[in-house]
Amino acid sequence: MLFALIQGFITSFSLILAIGSQNAFVLRQGIRREHVAAVVAVCAISDAILIACGVAGFGAVAAALPWLVPAMRWFGAAFLAWYGLQRFLAARQGGEALMPAADKPTPLAKVLLTCVVFTWANPHVYLDTMVLIGSISTHHAPFEVAFGVGAAAASLTFFALLGFGARLLAPLFATPRAWVILECVVGATMWMIAATLALG
Repeated sequence: MLFALIQGFITSFSLILAIGSQNAFVLRQGIRREHVAAVVAVCAISDAILIACGVAGFGAVAAALPWLVPAMRWFGAAFLAWYGLQRFLAARQGGEALMPAADKPTPLAKVLLTCVVFTWANPHVYLDTMVLIGSISTHHAPFEVAFGVGAAAASLTFFALLGFGARLLAPLFATPRAWVILECVVGATMWMIAATLALG
């Protein structure tokens, strides 16, 4: 059982480690020190739910609904394109308008809604958590649950490190120009992932 737990942790951590739209969002919130605990909680809980569904065999249900993946893919692409545009428009305003001390905090409800959409409208999340982790868990029978717990623990660990560790980068973002660069990088990341989704 311990082996399955460790393997679940390693597998999940390696999948989450790749730079994606959700990670970029968490990093940005962490640097801004804005609702970080809530964002980390939403990401970790969402992943835990998806991992549990994958281990429970929800992949078979998704396979029975062939329209679901394309619908989520196009919705995700549209949302990422819109959010990327917002980041470029924010960068155009200038760094002074982007620094946390210079603007009003984003309402918690808006941040959480954005985080939820990043998590649940991304087809790659379903592929990684429900399909891939779910299928790998079957190789650790009868300890699939331990594998899933390890995978969920990896998600919580990663997002906590990313969100709360981002404040260590604060000195790098003490100038307006650094915030402009960050917004442009986040915007470009969103657009690249949106293009990947749109092109299948």
